[in-house]
Formats: sequence, C-alpha cells, structure tokens
Amino acid sequence: MAASLTVIFIPAAPAAPVEFQSGEKQASLLELYTSEGCSSCPPAEAWLNRLNDSPGLWKSFVPMAFHVDYWDSLGWKDRLAAPEFSERQRAYAQLWHSENIYTPCLVLNGEEWHNWFNLRGTPPASGVDAGVLEIVSTNGTRWNVTFTPANGTAGGYEIHAALLAGGQDSDVKAGENRGRRLHHEFAVLDLVQIGMTTGNGVVRGKFILDTGRYPTEKVLAVTAWVTRAGELQPVQATGGWVVKPVETGR
Repeated sequence: MAASLTVIFIPAAPAAPVEFQSGEKQASLLELYTSEGCSSCPPAEAWLNRLNDSPGLWKSFVPMAFHVDYWDSLGWKDRLAAPEFSERQRAYAQLWHSENIYTPCLVLNGEEWHNWFNLRGTPPASGVDAGVLEIVSTNGTRWNVTFTPANGTAGGYEIHAALLAGGQDSDVKAGENRGRRLHHEFAVLDLVQIGMTTGNGVVRGKFILDTGRYPTEKVLAVTAWVTRAGELQPVQATGGWVVKPVETGR
C-alpha cells in the first residue's frame, strides 16, 4: 500500500513554556512591505513564502510581511493592512532620507534591500557578534525577554515583537489584483515596542502578544528583535512557531 501524508494543525501546549533563543551571531531581520492592492507585490510575496521551508528560518533570518494601508483607497482594502505598518515604513524612509515609500519594499537589517529578486538562497547573514536574545512564555501571551549583548550593555535598549500569521489566502475582487487568489506567509497581525532595563550585564524586558485573540488561525509565529533605544536597526532577532503545521505519515 502506498504511503500517504496527512497534514494536521496543533497548537503548542499552553501549560508548557514556549522558548525561542538566538545564537551569538546576528540573525538577519527581513521585512517585506506589501499590499494586496499592488500588482507588483505577488512575486515578492511568493519569494518570501518560499523561505518557509528553509532550515535557516528563525535562526539565520527572521522574516515578516507588513501589509500597508496606503493602497486601500485604490479599489481593494487589504484585510491584513494597518496604518502603523505604513508608519513604520515611513520611519525607514525618513532614516534613508527618501521622499517616497513604495511596495514591494524589502528591508534587511534596517537597510533598503534591492537584490532579493536575484537571490536563490536565503537572506545573507551579517556575521556580526551580536549576543544572545531569548524570549519565554508560559501562556502564549506574556513574554519575558533576556538579552546578553556581545559587546557590553552601554546605552538603552528596546524590545520589539510581532505576532505573525501564515497560511493566509485572499480572493481579490477589485483593484490591480482583481481575480487573483493571493497567498501570504509571515503576515504581521500585531506589533509592540517596549523599553528594557539593564543590570549585571543583562538586558531584560516584557511584552504582551495575545495569541488567544486569533483562535481560528492555524499557523502563528512570534518574532522579537532588540534595537538601541530610539533606533530602527535591529541588534539581534529571534522567533518561532507557537501554532504550527505538523506533518504526520500513515
């Protein structure tokens, strides 16, 4: 009898701690700014989606797709878009002294990245000794953060965190992508930013991302990254699945 493969979805056990930890080397933070209303975005999203199968996911690189809302008035409202995601992109544009924002836009470790379409592998690593970032939760909502910088703790730090959804499909009925079925991975649902405290060479903080607000989502991940206070460029990043697809053979 031929073997078959069944895909089921299971949540992480709520009573067991969920822990994600980076290595010493900096994990690349990859951000895609996109919209369902943009006809140029599906190829960029397809490229990002393929990273779902990479063995370097969460350890070598941490991907996110921010759906912006400035396309929503042009025929199709993106259900994943939020104004704060557009504001984040505008903050980058200001940092780069750019007058315009656009989609698709890829940002790699805080820098505008144009070479993604020629890349067959994964986003390049910086090779920087950044330190170890760890996030832990016992209930999938409240997360404790510990960061041990590689080069000391001078200056303040902030923790940023995002809740991501995968396995998202949309049937677009208007706008530039009318008639297309679009698939999304790593779509940001929530975004938080909190200050951190330093003591004995270790930086600590807490944040809340309530995975229970999305009970129907079959694929969820949490990402977190540390920046210097008031800056956008990441120092270190980590993340992982909190509700994930599991393949079982029978």
